[in-house]
Amino acid sequence: MSRPVAIDSNVLVALIDRQDKWHRQAQALLAALKTEGASLVYFDCVLNETISVMARRAQEQRRSAEFSMLLDELLRRVPEDAVTWISVDTQRLFNRVIELIRNTGGALNFHDALIVLACQELGIEAIASFDGDFDLVTGLLRISDSSGVS
Repeated sequence: MSRPVAIDSNVLVALIDRQDKWHRQAQALLAALKTEGASLVYFDCVLNETISVMARRAQEQRRSAEFSMLLDELLRRVPEDAVTWISVDTQRLFNRVIELIRNTGGALNFHDALIVLACQELGIEAIASFDGDFDLVTGLLRISDSSGVS
């Protein structure tokens, strides 16, 4: 499997945050993807959402002292030069994003619709995600655990 696989924020948050309920599943999923030789794709909007979720959780769970460590771990795993920058295309894709959100009855949010369109434009046919809403999109395989990798 040398295909590119987009990584969703819920998988990335779970991978970084050991207290996340999906942590072990995210570890197994990423390990299986790497074993299969997948090219992991990290969109800038996913990093944006991941950092925001980790910051909010740290505040809500009174774990603010851990936030810097979580952020460092994220940036160690996904350094700036590993990010695929798609937000610059948001204006160009805006109407298509809105159309996709409308077509899914709002099941896909703005970020998710942008990710779907970026995957389509970049020829990425799979996304590692725990979000079942991606199943509504034809032509994009959602991989949620290590058994779905090969």
